Amino acid sequence: MKPSTELFDLIKSLTKSEKRFFKLHSSLQSGDKNYLRIFDAIDKQKVYEEDAIKKQFAKETFIRHLPSEKNHLYKLILKALRAYHAESSVSGILKQEIKNIEILYQKALYVECNKLLHRAKRTARENERFYYLFELLSWEKMLLEEAYESGEFTKDLDALIEEERSVIEKLRNLASYHILYSKINYVFRSGGYVRTEEEHAMVQEISDHPLIKGKNTALSFRAATICYYTQGFCHWAKRDWRTSLEKFLRVKEILDENPLIRADLPKRYIRTMHYIINGQIELRDLKSARDNIALLRKLPGSKGFEGLNIEAQVFVASYLGELRLLDRSGEHVQAIKLADDILQGMERMGPRLHKEHELEFYFALACAHFGGGEMNKALFWLNKVLNDNEPTLRQDIFTYARLFNLVVHYELGNFDLLEYIVRSTQRFLNKRQRAYQVEVTLIDTVKKLARITDPEMKRKTFQDLRALLTDLFQDANESMVLKYFDVLAWVDSHIEELAFSEIVKRSATAKGKK
Repeated sequence: MKPSTELFDLIKSLTKSEKRFFKLHSSLQSGDKNYLRIFDAIDKQKVYEEDAIKKQFAKETFIRHLPSEKNHLYKLILKALRAYHAESSVSGILKQEIKNIEILYQKALYVECNKLLHRAKRTARENERFYYLFELLSWEKMLLEEAYESGEFTKDLDALIEEERSVIEKLRNLASYHILYSKINYVFRSGGYVRTEEEHAMVQEISDHPLIKGKNTALSFRAATICYYTQGFCHWAKRDWRTSLEKFLRVKEILDENPLIRADLPKRYIRTMHYIINGQIELRDLKSARDNIALLRKLPGSKGFEGLNIEAQVFVASYLGELRLLDRSGEHVQAIKLADDILQGMERMGPRLHKEHELEFYFALACAHFGGGEMNKALFWLNKVLNDNEPTLRQDIFTYARLFNLVVHYELGNFDLLEYIVRSTQRFLNKRQRAYQVEVTLIDTVKKLARITDPEMKRKTFQDLRALLTDLFQDANESMVLKYFDVLAWVDSHIEELAFSEIVKRSATAKGKK
């Protein structure tokens, strides 16, 4: 059986300061510290090789119990990390405060206990940490009981009960918003943009929910951010970019006005920025999009935005946003120049880079190289998507990658191979019931183009395709292909005998003037 890499992954995720703290923390322990020797040996490895560890310590007694030694080391690292990060987050601080309250209560130090309790309640209230606030109220009721037994009747029990009721109501309100957000997020994560009637019905159901549709239904700033975020998602699904952008900008405004909550919700802030940038790209406000990409890249290291997971999320949001911006503006050569930084970043992120984002990067790099006229490289990145056997995630990317694949092979002159690829693409779409009229039209036309040798006949076929697509794109569902690959620009490039990027650039300039 292949050895587990969990310990290796944990050690490799540590920062220099975390490693230093772990070793200082370990120095306080007595007895043999063989686990430190294992730590150093694993830390030096680029890829985990357990056989190399066994060989290095072959003469040591502890190596006979390597699995238990690894498990012990894993637990010690986590213990050190808990101590290191104890005060780096609101939840960490409140957990410590509640533990301190419990200790003081058990020692009957009720005055000191009350002081800590009120300080912790203030922190929980300011950060809208209602779960912790509810637990603190439970402790306050216990302290109130002790006060009554001591003959102190200065505290109002009714006021405490009313505060508890209010916290429970806010908790329920927040939980309800989380459920609605999870539902809309599922639609996007599985299929990308909404196209089917079933998906539209799901989005409409969420849009019409009283908590989303009603006014002043959010009982906290946290709930308000989810409310506007979900509204933004719903309008995004309907391709109402302007309203969607307004909703996401409102999320950002609430978080900016409440820095404590923003620092506690860094991922929500980054995701919000991601959709703001993409909304501005859709509306051709490219200057604002560029400014927000720059703002996004300044976040890592600021309060609340520390850690490798935040670095990974900022990397994904900013570079995917920049690739999309350059693709939509016809600056494909500039997009290609980003490739080295992106690939280095992807390697650096390692397992912290989610599969969805990996697929998006591959597809975006294929678009960049296609626009730059580098068809073989475009095919290389497309194959990275097509050879992945992901069964459920982002089926939209797999669908459009197959259509894009036909275009790339046509540009490469692989006409003999196209016959097979066309049949394979048709089977794929039929199996997943994703074949819309635009896809059928594109497949049939590429198949026809591969058999035509006369230049004038080819041009006439592209002109016919242009007319068909223009008509089909009156339907918003049919025009979704343009969000992935500008097939109209590709058609026009053959009709006008101009570079694809020039057509895209001209179109972007025209749309920007509207």
